[in-house]
Amino acid sequence: MTTFVKRTDVALASAHTLPRRYFTDPAIFAEEREKIFLSRWLCVGREGQIGRPGAYFVREIGLESVIILRNRSGEVRAFHNVCRHRGTRLCEEHQGQLGGTIQCPYHAWTYTLDGELTGAPSADTIEDFDKSEWPLHAVAVATWEGFIFINLAAEPEPFAEAFAPVWDRFARFNIANLRAYRRITYDLACNWKLVVQNYSECYHCPLVHPALVKLSPPTSGENDLYRGPFLGGYMEIVDASESMTVSGRVCGIPVGDLPAEDHRRVYYYSLFPNLLLSLHPDYVMYHMLWPTDPGHVTVDCEWLVHPDTLGNPDYDPNDGVEFWHMTNQQDWHICEQSHRGIESRAYTPGPYSRREGLSAAFDQEVLKALGHTSEW
Repeated sequence: MTTFVKRTDVALASAHTLPRRYFTDPAIFAEEREKIFLSRWLCVGREGQIGRPGAYFVREIGLESVIILRNRSGEVRAFHNVCRHRGTRLCEEHQGQLGGTIQCPYHAWTYTLDGELTGAPSADTIEDFDKSEWPLHAVAVATWEGFIFINLAAEPEPFAEAFAPVWDRFARFNIANLRAYRRITYDLACNWKLVVQNYSECYHCPLVHPALVKLSPPTSGENDLYRGPFLGGYMEIVDASESMTVSGRVCGIPVGDLPAEDHRRVYYYSLFPNLLLSLHPDYVMYHMLWPTDPGHVTVDCEWLVHPDTLGNPDYDPNDGVEFWHMTNQQDWHICEQSHRGIESRAYTPGPYSRREGLSAAFDQEVLKALGHTSEW
């Protein structure tokens, strides 16, 4: 049974924000990339993006480029986007449809959708050459609730173990069977951690989100995950409204077989390190974070709806998209303002309030992943 606690009852693991170097220092950013983004399970997209065999998309993490595809058997596979001959990038386009094989554009080395080398022109001139010894380098891949995850570590933690705390927690929302409605990509001039910290609290909502607080009281709700890599809980929807939309009305049929209380709640979870999952009664929204340097992050935001909502004249999913696009832009602006202030030599770590317990818990997870200890 899920146990919730009031947001203000979550004990703070750290009483202060992180020092400036964690937001501005290229050395710490490089350490985050190596110990977090190249070592942990990353959400890279949805299974619906590769709906049929041969469909693929490419995801870049720093200097690494990964091809995610569906093979002939319908399985999701992932490979480094690197030819085994001379290292050339195999796929230049960020998404597309392969014709049954992957061919290098340089010397035509050709691979199956399972990464096996099947063709290498003039290979007979290479002494003791055995094609079976030169497959593409595979990347660990897993699926959960319709999301695709990859792990670039040499020996990744088993996905089922890593995600055990949330494995069935959201099953009632039917996420695996929802359809993508709209995706918007945002480029932010701020550190990636500020986005997660901001997402994890509504202390800022009265000033930054006047429309949001009319639909959902900023002090409402409780948390059920408040330590470790997965953090979050719910906030309540006021009685006069039905969902988080511009109109306040639902914009789709219920996403799943939800109990009555879930029709009056929105659940917000951060899944370390790069997935933010927002569960509404009539749609699901998620954000994927892709930091590019200490002061910039790209955020992909997508809205998912029940398949029967699509084309139904009684519902308008844009009502939810427009609400959160407005709210996202408000968040991005304040995160960028926060980053600018943190860059100043006048910045020193400030105290977290008890309404920011999840932000403090996220900081502790970052420090743990980096192997750092609190120094303040």
